[in-house]
Amino acid sequence: MDEAKVFEVLKRLDIPYVRHDHPPVYTVEQAEEHWEEIQGAHCKNIFARNKKGNRHFLIIIEHKKRIDLKTLSMRLGQSRLSFASPERLKRYLGLEPGAVSPFGLINDRDHEVQVLIDEDLKKAKTVNFHPNVNTATVGISFSDFSKFLKDCGNPLVFIMVP
Repeated sequence: MDEAKVFEVLKRLDIPYVRHDHPPVYTVEQAEEHWEEIQGAHCKNIFARNKKGNRHFLIIIEHKKRIDLKTLSMRLGQSRLSFASPERLKRYLGLEPGAVSPFGLINDRDHEVQVLIDEDLKKAKTVNFHPNVNTATVGISFSDFSKFLKDCGNPLVFIMVP
């Protein structure tokens, strides 16, 4: 988990960001304690796999929303989705539990992870994610986030999350 690599990519893409350091957080509930000063949408990032383990998904939703993986599985035409193991997280995104972030896509050189983004996040001026470590939060504009995702080249689908 090389957070410096994240900042190198943001610099290369000319993406301005705001960095907020905080103690390590492992859950959204723990992170909320440090968000008072951080503007923008706070995101929950879920790394999932299908039942066969041959498809992997990074699900990005607004932190207050809940996603029903069974319903999402059916909408995607996939066998049952479930949380992927820490070993799969490390293999595909180069991340550890507690630091799941779309910035991990920079480690997915073969573009094996499909990105699923909550449609409502398009309305956010700023979106916030860990820079591949859980001791900081980085805010970037949604338009720059789109630029980052395009540069990564992973398949991307916007989904409606109630």
